[in-house]
Amino acid sequence: MALNVTKSTELIEVKTLCFTIYSQPGLGKTSLAFTSKNPLLFDFDKGAHRSSNRKDVVQVNDWGDVANVNEADISAYDTIIIDTVGKALDSLSADIIRSNSRFAYGGALNQQGWGQLGVRFSAYLKRLRSFGKDVVLISHMDEKHDGDLIKERLKIQGGSKDLILTDSDVIARISVYNKLRHLVFSPTETSFGKDPANFVSMQLPESSDPTYHDCLSNIFKQIKDKMNAMTEGQIEALSERQWFIDNLPKVMDADGINDILGRSKKAGTDCQRLLVKRAREIGLEFDADAMKYVYLDEYKYEPNFDESEAS
Repeated sequence: MALNVTKSTELIEVKTLCFTIYSQPGLGKTSLAFTSKNPLLFDFDKGAHRSSNRKDVVQVNDWGDVANVNEADISAYDTIIIDTVGKALDSLSADIIRSNSRFAYGGALNQQGWGQLGVRFSAYLKRLRSFGKDVVLISHMDEKHDGDLIKERLKIQGGSKDLILTDSDVIARISVYNKLRHLVFSPTETSFGKDPANFVSMQLPESSDPTYHDCLSNIFKQIKDKMNAMTEGQIEALSERQWFIDNLPKVMDADGINDILGRSKKAGTDCQRLLVKRAREIGLEFDADAMKYVYLDEYKYEPNFDESEAS
């Protein structure tokens, strides 16, 4: 079977995101998650009733309550919230132990069991996203002292933290500065973060602010727009460079070079250098007075090669 290769000049569109939000208790993680687009919350933590703007909820008592969710079950929703991801992993761990005792030792997951946990939870997230849903993972925060530093960590058992760090496209923490809440995306020496849109940090509106009700929905849109815009920009640059590589060998005279001189300027330094190289190959020199390429025997001055001459 032939490989399905996506070429460097083809778009890989970002359609869904897995977004992890963590903080200390009481800073409004669940309320913020409910400002995503058409959300449905899987309530493993039994705390959805405390949210100031609660939307639709599935009360989860056992992993089996949500394990076999299908596309039709969640067709009315655009975002699935897992609250909290730590409790969800606990529930999945219990399901793994219950289904096969060889994955446990002394009532806890053994090494094989941890492997199963990672495989099954990653597959579950991929399944939700295959239905076209964004996923929000909510986590409590744990503090760990490391000398004089206080490190902020996801409050998740064992090595399963790494699952979340790997599977999340975006990780942000809610922090309070000057009595105002901020969503902080950038990682630091003492905290986790993933910031594909280069937001660094943003102030969250108060719950009474009219912009709050769709706050996270707008953040998701901005992230996708930025990621896809960057991809489109890269594709455009690669496509333009390829055009010069393919077409410059067909240019055989000064008129041909001068016709695409302006295009090379817009395309950037790399394409300008390709044009300069081709001009030299066919015996042309850039006339700075005329602002065009001419044949060497027409050139008034001593040749002075400069890769930036076409800029």
